Amino acid sequence: MKGVLLVNLGSPKSPTAKDVKPYLDEFLMDKRVIDVPYLFRAFLVKGIILNTRPKKSAEAYQKIWWEEGSPLIVISERQQKKVQQKSNLPIALAMRYGEPSIQSGLQELHNKGVDEVFMIPLYPQFAMATTETIDILAEEIRRKYFSNMSIKSFPAFYNRKEYVNALSTSIKNHLGDFDYDHLVFSYHGVPERHIRKADKTGQHNNITIEEGKYCCTPGTTAAEFCYRTHCFETTQQVVEQLGIPKEKYTISFQSRLGPDKWLQPPSDKTINNLAEKGIKKLAVVTPAFVADCLETLEEIGIQAQEDFIKHGGKEFKTIPCLNDDDIWIDALVSWINEWQNS
Repeated sequence: MKGVLLVNLGSPKSPTAKDVKPYLDEFLMDKRVIDVPYLFRAFLVKGIILNTRPKKSAEAYQKIWWEEGSPLIVISERQQKKVQQKSNLPIALAMRYGEPSIQSGLQELHNKGVDEVFMIPLYPQFAMATTETIDILAEEIRRKYFSNMSIKSFPAFYNRKEYVNALSTSIKNHLGDFDYDHLVFSYHGVPERHIRKADKTGQHNNITIEEGKYCCTPGTTAAEFCYRTHCFETTQQVVEQLGIPKEKYTISFQSRLGPDKWLQPPSDKTINNLAEKGIKKLAVVTPAFVADCLETLEEIGIQAQEDFIKHGGKEFKTIPCLNDDDIWIDALVSWINEWQNS
């Protein structure tokens, strides 16, 4: 019997330092998130970060927490329910960190008689810290607890027409009559070394990553697991569909952590610089996320907006993630049907 597992990042149980701390511990101790030797990672996370960041992160979560709970969890549950209404297969939900766990999601499907799982990591662009860590953990859990079960993971969908159309339509609808001067595509950042480590061809070891330029050619083997190229390709397809001229949009990367060299340019500096250069009406979309979360609601919707105004901007519009928009739900269902009928 076939079934589906939708997997997103996760969230702390509550916006308190007490609950944020174990969530950050699980998240940051993942060797594909902070990819340094274990002892150094443990010293960095448990010895430094977890002594200061939980309180600060909890305060940020408190600003965006909904009455129903974590926005990411609530929205993901809405997505799961809507997909279930349009599919005759069992649809379960899981998070890479926190609850509901991947193990509990697989158990739910197992209890319903499922032995063939179609797993959809809810990340449009591939990254070792997102898609890959889900795939690895799911396989470890399958081997340990569900050996008679098979899992097929849906690959990055950054250039699938259904996703691009959903994203383009969402941007157009939410912009409405907002006559923006500039549109920023703000993707979650990763260290540059992640791009090189994810490249199974090794070609990125000989490539200089230049700001604003492709590091590899789309469609090639080197680009298959290149997060940066996936971000560029998502943007390119959307601006082509919406007819946005090159001078009216910028690609940037948010959420840096630590002193390593991360993908450039950073979103916070990009947004502030645009204000200082005379951009008065700015719109920001976050295509690395399909559900609104701390990074979109607080980092962009609150912090970035406040900084934009402080640096001379006048109007700031955050374009929501796809969330449970029907066009996005239909895209998910179409991929499920495609797998079901294959």
